[in-house]
Amino acid sequence: MNKQPKLQLKNVTKTFGTKVVLDCLNLSVETGSILSIVGPSGVGKTTLLRTILGLEKVDRGQFFLDGIAFTPQDHSQNNVGIVFQDYRLFPNLSVMDNLILAPVRVQKKSSIQAQQEAQNLLDLLQISEQAQQYPFQLSGGQKQRVAIARSLILRPKILCYDEPTSALDSQNRQQVANLLQQFQKLSMTQLVVTHDLDFARQVSDQMFELRSEQ
Repeated sequence: MNKQPKLQLKNVTKTFGTKVVLDCLNLSVETGSILSIVGPSGVGKTTLLRTILGLEKVDRGQFFLDGIAFTPQDHSQNNVGIVFQDYRLFPNLSVMDNLILAPVRVQKKSSIQAQQEAQNLLDLLQISEQAQQYPFQLSGGQKQRVAIARSLILRPKILCYDEPTSALDSQNRQQVANLLQQFQKLSMTQLVVTHDLDFARQVSDQMFELRSEQ
C-alpha cells in the first residue's frame, strides 16, 4: 500500500501580468521527508514557496494535505510554518517574548503555557541561555534557531525554510543541517528553498528542480 503524500500540488499555475512563473506545476512531498526546491535565480522558487504559504494566490491549481484539499490562504489550521531568510525577529522583544507572542495573541494560550512550550523548544535547540537576550545580541546561527523555534511553537504540519544557509558560515551551516535531520526523526515534513546544492544533497530525501519552462 502506497504511503499518502503529506503535501501535493496539482496543476498549480501562477502568472504576474503576462509572465508565467509556474505553469501547471505538480509536486508531491512524502510524510516526514525533507524536500529541497532548487533551480537558478528568477525561476520561481520563492514564488512557489509563497503560494504554499498562502502569501501569493495562484491562478489555477489545487493543494492537498494528507489527501484533503486545503486553501493556503486559510491560516486557521496552521498547516504550514516558515523560517524566513532574514529571520524577521522583533528587535524590541527578547527571545522568549518573540516566541510566545503568536501563541498568546493568536492561539489564545496562557502566558505560562506558552513560556513552558517555548522553554522546551529552546532546550531542544540548545539556546536556552539566550532566552532573555535580544536579537542584536545573537549570532547568525542563534537567530536562525530562534526563528525555527518561533515557527515550531505554532505546531505546523509542514515547516518551510527560505534559503536557510545563505548568511551562515560553514559551522552554522552544518548545525542547520543537523537540526533538519533531527526534526525529521520527529516526523516533521520539511521544505527547503535553496541555491546551495551541496546543502540540498546533504539533507534531502527528495529534490525538486524548478526550471523556467515548468
